[in-house]
Amino acid sequence: MNLKFTKMHGLGNDFVVLDGVSQPIDLSSEQIQMLGNRHTGIGFDQLLIIAPATLPDHDFTYLVYNPDGSQAENCGNGSRCMVSFIQARGLSNNNEFALQLSNGSTLHCRAEADGNVTVDMGRPVFEPAKIPFIADLQAVTYPLELANGEKLDMSVLSMGNPHAVLLVPDIELAPVAQWGPLIENHPAFPRRVNAGFMQVLNAGTIRLRVFERGAGETLACGTGACAAVVAGIRQGLLNNNVEVQLPCGSLQINWQGEDSPVLKTGPAATVFEGKIDI
Repeated sequence: MNLKFTKMHGLGNDFVVLDGVSQPIDLSSEQIQMLGNRHTGIGFDQLLIIAPATLPDHDFTYLVYNPDGSQAENCGNGSRCMVSFIQARGLSNNNEFALQLSNGSTLHCRAEADGNVTVDMGRPVFEPAKIPFIADLQAVTYPLELANGEKLDMSVLSMGNPHAVLLVPDIELAPVAQWGPLIENHPAFPRRVNAGFMQVLNAGTIRLRVFERGAGETLACGTGACAAVVAGIRQGLLNNNVEVQLPCGSLQINWQGEDSPVLKTGPAATVFEGKIDI
């Protein structure tokens, strides 16, 4: 099978994007792993596929896969790249899109005049069973003991995918490589979890590193940025409009409170296009 692909990134969070509207795409988990291998394939943090919508009032279906072949519910940085991809490929002349996610929810996106993309990430979910997260009661933060004996206090929520956010004093010294896998695979998370390490600089600015489920630490994570800001606001540490500083740039996150959606604005870039035979 010969596939046309586009390599893109959102603040260093890199993707292989496939057009499933113009060409049929049916990849096995093993083929996705091969494509994701940075030594013998193309390499990506996530594989993104745009496909025809199956629900009314939606423009396209937006599918996300991790390098290990597993499917993710959403990818915030990827959604910005997807909007840029749709417009560049001439799949639509619109500036606003309703994207259908694999879990049946909807992602609303808007291409801005300055080249950035704003994504309505929806309302955060805090009910443990819906995250999913095993807990007796809903809380702002939860105690979590890791397999190595470390005891942490973490915010847990879903932004279409599960996130656990840890407040750290210095992002550079945060043990992301050590604690990330232990948090990701903690038995309290039936579908694993993305682990965010957040340093608050002031009420309008944070620094963030994210160890993503199925991918390891990435240079940027859009849903992780949203989750971190929501967690900080709920703890009384942040304002409603926050700059999230990631290793390769910044995102602007806005959340007005419990009944409001999270809005995320940032850039998307195309790196190259190519073909691969798999």
